Amino acid sequence: MREETAVITDCDIRTAYGRGLACCWEGLWEGRTAIRPCTRFDTGHFPSRMAAVVDGIGYGGRSSLAARMLIPLLESSKPLVPCDAVPVLASTTGEIDLLEKNVLEGTGDAAESRLDVFLEKVKAAAGIKGGGFVVSGACASSSAALGFAAGLIQNGKHDCVLVAAVDAVTEFVFSGFSSLMALDPEPAKPFDRQRAGLSLGDGAGFILLMSCSRAQREGRAILGEISGWAMTADANHMTGPSRDGDGLKRAIQKALDRACVSDGDIGVISSHGTGTVYNDSMEMKAYTAVFGRPVPLYSIKGAVGHTMGAAGLIETAIALRVLRERVIPATIGLRDADPEAKNWVSSEKRKLEKSVVLLNNSGFGGVNAALVLRQPYAERQ
Repeated sequence: MREETAVITDCDIRTAYGRGLACCWEGLWEGRTAIRPCTRFDTGHFPSRMAAVVDGIGYGGRSSLAARMLIPLLESSKPLVPCDAVPVLASTTGEIDLLEKNVLEGTGDAAESRLDVFLEKVKAAAGIKGGGFVVSGACASSSAALGFAAGLIQNGKHDCVLVAAVDAVTEFVFSGFSSLMALDPEPAKPFDRQRAGLSLGDGAGFILLMSCSRAQREGRAILGEISGWAMTADANHMTGPSRDGDGLKRAIQKALDRACVSDGDIGVISSHGTGTVYNDSMEMKAYTAVFGRPVPLYSIKGAVGHTMGAAGLIETAIALRVLRERVIPATIGLRDADPEAKNWVSSEKRKLEKSVVLLNNSGFGGVNAALVLRQPYAERQ
């Protein structure tokens, strides 16, 4: 059986900058962070007040925070999504505020917070019938979902997959990361010498993937190609990454091999880059082991915060713009690069020299996901 190429034909995102890829790219281009004091709930008893939340979406609405971020994106894009698309929902906590409400106020049905229930809402909003999948792999959820979707297409099982991802900043989530002492009192500073933790962020979006043959047959614009993907597990700790970065290194190598590219083909790394001491150091050890020399890298988490399960999808959307504009965005929040990251990361925009992007995300439980994103084939000629 001939393997199909998995291409991206449409996408939309929502972050604390606002709705749309252009809005997010503008914020990155201008070097301004969307992280600010959070007023969605009382943060006075937490070690940090900082988060990147979407304006106008707070507690008290008829539907969950996640639904109010994601469902409008899908409803307005319904004409773009074929009814036979296979839906994949990626999230860590989904509509967790429904569970919060049930526990704290005794109202509503706790079962309504389940991800399989949310998947049905996603399908209805997108106009999709039939089955679907839920991928919940901590903060690597949506990058894992994109790799899963690309595999379904490459193996000929399906020729159209809709990946939708969302996570919201709730009091439950905020308190969890606070208990781990993982939140920076200031906006996050990925790869900085003085980094002190992450900043949480709202995030939602979708990416529509098709086989290249179907996209061409339907006259779809092709935005990029997912040519490689891989996942590994550290088997190290419930929340802490393996300090030597070996699990991430193996995921990167496997993704490069699947994409049939070498480490020398990579023009930029879209890193997980949370701003926690151990995550950033683990990543740098993995990159050094794979590449052996500095490769330009950036993180957007000092700008939009850590959007948890939605991070990989949002970062893939940004990487599409990086390939189109041939510009590497600055790492917002970076002031003084940690010695391990020096000559890799920059607080200034840079020119993209090679048209292949490596993306990676890691999460609790030691999960690591890596993707290789390329320009459309026609643009590489």
